[in-house]
Amino acid sequence: MSNPSKPDTPLLHVATLGRTIGLKGDMNLNIKTDFPEQFVNGARFVDTKNRVVILESVNLERHTVRLEGVNTPEAAKRYVNTKLFSSYEQTREQCHLKEGEFFWFDIIGCTIIESGRLLGTVSAVERFGTLDYLSVATEDELIAQGEVKTFLIPYQAPFIIQTDIDRKEIYVSGAYDILQAS
Repeated sequence: MSNPSKPDTPLLHVATLGRTIGLKGDMNLNIKTDFPEQFVNGARFVDTKNRVVILESVNLERHTVRLEGVNTPEAAKRYVNTKLFSSYEQTREQCHLKEGEFFWFDIIGCTIIESGRLLGTVSAVERFGTLDYLSVATEDELIAQGEVKTFLIPYQAPFIIQTDIDRKEIYVSGAYDILQAS
């Protein structure tokens, strides 16, 4: 697997290992994803040093894990604050979306279209409370007309009409008003 420190490597930060717990090398698992089902016994991840990290024992109720080959608190301490990464392909295989749901990495890069007009491109997805917002880099033509460089659109009805991941397009309603008010 590629090194996560390279910016062009398509890896996702899915968890960070926390402090050690108990005498057998268990550690806190701070999950950074909406898909905890990928954390199972035997699951493989890569860290920032390009080491493969295998989960030997997982307790999602307690948010704890034990790593393969790590059986003492002293050995586990070497992994405190270690970030765990998953590839896009691994994420697609292990995480199951419901109808109408999309991975954030698929939404990023989509163009925002309202009534046939290109408003911009999704540069990030932000979560505030329980709502997701699309952070949109405004189209250059609109910036030249005095609009802001970026704006946020709630990723929910009535603002989102349709998301077409294959065409990398998101059709919206009311987003131009949000842009002008930003």
